[in-house]
Amino acid sequence: MDLQLTDRVFLVTGGARGLGRASADALVAEGARVVISGRSQESLDEAVATLNESACRDAAVGVVADNADRETPARLLAAAEDAWGRVDGALISVGGPPKGPVGAITDEQWSAAFESVFLGAVRLAREVGAALPSGGSLGLVLSSSVRVPLPGMAISNGLRPGLAMVAKTLADELGPRGVRINCLLPGRIATDRVAELDASTGDAEAARRAAEATIPLGRYGEPAEFGTVAAFLLSPSASFLTGVMLPVDGGLLRAL
Repeated sequence: MDLQLTDRVFLVTGGARGLGRASADALVAEGARVVISGRSQESLDEAVATLNESACRDAAVGVVADNADRETPARLLAAAEDAWGRVDGALISVGGPPKGPVGAITDEQWSAAFESVFLGAVRLAREVGAALPSGGSLGLVLSSSVRVPLPGMAISNGLRPGLAMVAKTLADELGPRGVRINCLLPGRIATDRVAELDASTGDAEAARRAAEATIPLGRYGEPAEFGTVAAFLLSPSASFLTGVMLPVDGGLLRAL
């Protein structure tokens, strides 16, 4: 299938590693160009070099930026305009907040997570969405915690469902302009973040085996499998999808 992504330009936050990087890889492989952001200049430089080499052209630029920074949306939009004179969409990867139960999370941790995980994502979606032309698309990388609470992940369980409802509301607001917004709900994908969560249990291998036993496909997903879905959802091939919460989880979620 031709996803019709040739020469389209996408912002990808958290694009140097994990699910953001996998999505940037998939977009570039389909002919798109990307502006990737992250907090490490070194990791961004490495990612940009690899993306450009794999595409055999200038396909990526990097911007050091934090989602919690109020200036980030404008900086990313300006980078896309400076590099390629257009922007067609964005994938907003919402970072992983600290692990812990409700009773152990401090007010300061809630406030910091709200600024980066919730408000940062809302600001990016709002401001980038306003700048997109008809046919533009946004994607938010959330979590299966949108539908089912995850043990020991109080902040994620508290904030991500709210982001999903904001996205659903924004789909109503942007739809008349021909701009779409959808959310991806990854389950257990084999990223560094998931490896860290497994290791935090004290027995990473046992944690992985226990998690795999709850997944109908019997394994963790590969980042590339997520990236392919993200590229499709952002593309014109998904032109009649908006306000969708799409699990990418091997069947983990049991709800319809």
